[in-house]
Amino acid sequence: MREKINITRHIKWMLIISLPFIFSQNLVFSQDAEFTQFYANPIYLNPAFAGTHLCPRTTLNYRNQWPGISATFVSSSFSYDQQVNSLHGGVGLMFFNDQMSSSLQNTRISGVYSYQMKLTRKFSIRTGFEATFWQKKLDWNQLTFGDMIDPIRGFVYQTGDLPRGGSRSGLDLSAGILGFSERFYFGFAAHHLAEPNESLLTNNESPLQRKYTGHLGFHIPWSGNASIYKEEETIISPNILYRMQGPSQQLNMGLYVQKGPYVGGVWYRNQDAFIMLVGMEMGLIKIGYSYDVTVSSLSMATSGSHEISLQINFQCHTKKKTYRTISCPSF
Repeated sequence: MREKINITRHIKWMLIISLPFIFSQNLVFSQDAEFTQFYANPIYLNPAFAGTHLCPRTTLNYRNQWPGISATFVSSSFSYDQQVNSLHGGVGLMFFNDQMSSSLQNTRISGVYSYQMKLTRKFSIRTGFEATFWQKKLDWNQLTFGDMIDPIRGFVYQTGDLPRGGSRSGLDLSAGILGFSERFYFGFAAHHLAEPNESLLTNNESPLQRKYTGHLGFHIPWSGNASIYKEEETIISPNILYRMQGPSQQLNMGLYVQKGPYVGGVWYRNQDAFIMLVGMEMGLIKIGYSYDVTVSSLSMATSGSHEISLQINFQCHTKKKTYRTISCPSF
């Protein structure tokens, strides 16, 4: 227990000490927040997912990363999407907020459009495009520095550092493609095509590096039935997801098993975490919970990561079923 407390304090001090260096550098790189329930936040994963449910769909996602550290990361998102036949594709709207402790906040509002092409009777392709307005904001009053510390009483002094930075905003663009049949699906997305500068300081560079995501999966009925899935049939869905953003690379491998309204899953994120997931479908509502078990050297201090998803799939009536829905996991 004492070792865990010491590690936690050590990480906190590293964050405090590193801030002056971050503000003093001319070039700093940023990275995206992450959700491990990839398919429970489909538009965040790939803009080509907009409208794939055909009927209106709303999703809510909440992630608390490393709650064992005082400077924790909390990310949340809300999205709405649906198919619009007159546009030959889907439209979507997404709100995203990422909070680091109580000092740094990142907010994004995105509009999404996807276009679907039916290549064969069983195989379709969607291309997606996303335009985003983003804002990054720093609350200087929430930061702590070394000159504020009394050896006995702790943080009791005012810092001599002058406030720097504040907020910055801009536009961002992303795109993706999705191919799917009854049993098989794959996709590729490229986010932050223009690599916008997120630096909060004038004349400094902090580009949000371009992010590439590739994902692949199968939807396999246990009974081997070719096209008609019974409500209580067991579905096995192996998946793989690769992500690269700047020098950071990540490989995720996982398996979902669905039996009626219940879903369970396990994922492994290379050299970082094991992920356990449970989900349930109740009528129009799908609820999921996942926990990341950290296996890196930070495992004792982070207390893992918790993530909750809520998805509402509304019913609708279409005069003609021109477009096919994608059979992929919901979590």
